[in-house]
Amino acid sequence: MADMQDGSLAEKIRELKKERNAVILVHNYQRGEVQDIADFTGDSLELSRTAAGTDADVIVFCGVHFMAETASILCPEKTVLLPDAGAGCPMADMITAEQLRQKKKELPDAAVVTYVNSTAETKAESDICCTSANGVKVVESIDNEDIIFIPDQHLGDYVARKTGKKMTLWPGYCPTHVMIQATDIIEKKKKYPQAKVVAHPECRREVVDLADEVLSTSGMIRYAARDDVRELIVGTEVEMIYRLTRDNPGKTFVPANDRAICPTMKLITLEKIVRSLETMTPQVKVPEDIRVRAKEAVDRMLAIV
Repeated sequence: MADMQDGSLAEKIRELKKERNAVILVHNYQRGEVQDIADFTGDSLELSRTAAGTDADVIVFCGVHFMAETASILCPEKTVLLPDAGAGCPMADMITAEQLRQKKKELPDAAVVTYVNSTAETKAESDICCTSANGVKVVESIDNEDIIFIPDQHLGDYVARKTGKKMTLWPGYCPTHVMIQATDIIEKKKKYPQAKVVAHPECRREVVDLADEVLSTSGMIRYAARDDVRELIVGTEVEMIYRLTRDNPGKTFVPANDRAICPTMKLITLEKIVRSLETMTPQVKVPEDIRVRAKEAVDRMLAIV
């Protein structure tokens, strides 16, 4: 019955999408049934850049709030819908624009590198943005002796070790990724001794150090497609298993920790997508003064990658 219901909801979404000239962007951590109705599936910046290149009038962003904001920053002329207004990111909320302004006063010569998993207001106070995929390259491009890296201390630690740069790290973190422990990897390796291990750089240092590759979600997708990868222990949010299994039938994918679930990502449902397209709410719109400044930080990143 649930499958039939999902099928009718998916059909309704297709009708509304056509009627609204909408595109549906779905993050890799979304529920499987939501991934199945996507026009594009990917990581947050990848999706926003895709949105900027489409001729859709409406973007339905199935992710969390900062992702919808990034779409609004890059596509100010489009209507951006987030099907659940409560779908936030705990890590993005761990620093405010005011806190960053204070830190900049303390370290006036430092360049501010801001992970895209942050609010538009915080991006607007930054010199340059980065993603989990290009953080090393972004930091290497900076001449400043001192760097403030926000908000994720674990991604910052990984980048600092890779680049050898002096970085002041903000004590933010992803609650989902820090659930993954080194003991999880060790236990899974006992069960799957031939398996490779990938870890997201938002994971703790001791988890990162046990991985064969440290990769963003888009990097994991490319790595999983390799012929020499048959079994893979996946150190990120568990829904990545759905995407990897769908893309690579016949291969074995094992979550590093079955409880590594992002609850706010799971707030988006097919029912909420239908309601969002019917009512054209909730809309996410970044105020123009903040948008322009935030876009400068994003554009500086895009110029070097």
